[in-house]
Amino acid sequence: MSFWERILAAISSEFSDLDDVEHTTRITLRMLLAVLLGGLLGWEREQHGKAAGVRTHMLVALGSAMFVMSPEQLGAEHDAMSRVIQGVVAGIGFLCAGTILKGDDPSQVKGLTTAAGVWLTAAIGITVGLGREATALLGTALGLIVLNLVPHLITRMEKRPEDDAP
Repeated sequence: MSFWERILAAISSEFSDLDDVEHTTRITLRMLLAVLLGGLLGWEREQHGKAAGVRTHMLVALGSAMFVMSPEQLGAEHDAMSRVIQGVVAGIGFLCAGTILKGDDPSQVKGLTTAAGVWLTAAIGITVGLGREATALLGTALGLIVLNLVPHLITRMEKRPEDDAP
């Protein structure tokens, strides 16, 4: 075997984790879905002028999916996957903590909803990475409902007809 053939064989070996069409399709679908669902949550946050927007949420979802897909590809058992998920959740907590700002007034804390959204995005990425796409879709839909509809319901509930009386 020539020098160049050995180099080509080594390169080919390094990219052998996607060795068949079905596996490649499954991994590609999971990664694309994680990016799409994270992007939906990020788009909602960006529309409200929040710092953690589309790209941040896309990257969190994709990264979370990849953190669980890689050990799964290596045949990790449930206990190992549990530790991986625990690590992702703990790590994402540090990112979320950076989105929370506390003002001079102790009652003024900003960024909690954005932090919770990033946390949810990580959970959605993990769910997609584990191959639970329908659950991830449902979680995304519920997250969007919480972020979009719940504030309107709260406003409506706080504004009662007796409050409008002269």
